[in-house]
Amino acid sequence: MATFSALTHGRSQDVGAILDALARALRATDKKSADYYSDLLDVGLGNTRAGTEWRELMTFVSYFPGRGTLREEAYLEGKEVGRAEAMAEERAGTVVRILGQRLIPVPEDVRERITTCTDLDTLARWLNRAFIVYSAEEIFDEDTPPEA
Repeated sequence: MATFSALTHGRSQDVGAILDALARALRATDKKSADYYSDLLDVGLGNTRAGTEWRELMTFVSYFPGRGTLREEAYLEGKEVGRAEAMAEERAGTVVRILGQRLIPVPEDVRERITTCTDLDTLARWLNRAFIVYSAEEIFDEDTPPEA
């Protein structure tokens, strides 16, 4: 009922007190219910002053997908970052494996530089070079042509 009251009085001068009390109540309830009602308020209050105030009060994935709730945006951003990190790890591992398969020794400092790189374009360039270099250090040489 408090959620619907907050939605009804979203443009009221006293909405801050209502939202504050509701946020405290939701923190004391079960997570599933709290998440649901939090998202309902996020969507219902929209881009109003009350909506902004609600987002500041609540920092907790969304029951209203595609509606751009604060929790949904944070979740999707985290997912994208995780995907890019996984791609970088995979490319770096492939560079090291190719050099190994070609029986090119990979010194520890070279291995560390490759495996700690997070730039996908750089890793793609190193991956192309891994097929044609004669030493592991050559993959870093900007003068080495990317293709044979």
